Amino acid sequence: MGESKRKRIRAEETMLSCAGVQTPGGKVQVRWEASSAATPMGQLAYFIEFLGMTNLWSRWQESCPLSYVSPNAPSKADILGTWMLSILSGHKRYSHVTAIRCDGVNPGLLGMDKVISEDALRRALGAIPEAEGVAWLDQHLRDSVTPLLDAPWILDIDTTVKPLYGRQEGAVVSYNHRTDQKLATLRCWLI
Repeated sequence: MGESKRKRIRAEETMLSCAGVQTPGGKVQVRWEASSAATPMGQLAYFIEFLGMTNLWSRWQESCPLSYVSPNAPSKADILGTWMLSILSGHKRYSHVTAIRCDGVNPGLLGMDKVISEDALRRALGAIPEAEGVAWLDQHLRDSVTPLLDAPWILDIDTTVKPLYGRQEGAVVSYNHRTDQKLATLRCWLI
């Protein structure tokens, strides 16, 4: 088989492996390339499709108690999208938002115009009245969990603690009170 025939076959296989994903930012084609470098956010297009198809993303934005009157203020989509992308990236500090500012794909899939700066995000989240913000987030959390209460399901968790042996400072095999606290909390939630 010649080199050009192999390239053509490889191109055909690549086209067959494409999947269409409908997002708030429009329809995109997702293609898996086994030989390319992996990205930790590669599965995000499917999650964004889920948010768009279930209207979770639009309902979350519409019910957000944030309101700006300035025409220069960022949109709710930019604020909430930056916040969500940062959390999904594993960030725990506002300063880590800078790491996603160069992402040219995922913000567009959410229908965002831009990823806002860490300072703008801090000011925006600070502008949400605390009581209204807590009620807003609690309502959406309840909406995502309540349908599961009517369905039969099994919670299967592994409560074992992995003992670490070695030269770590203070490493001993003993009773772990933190695990018991977590289990007690879990039991309270299940009851």
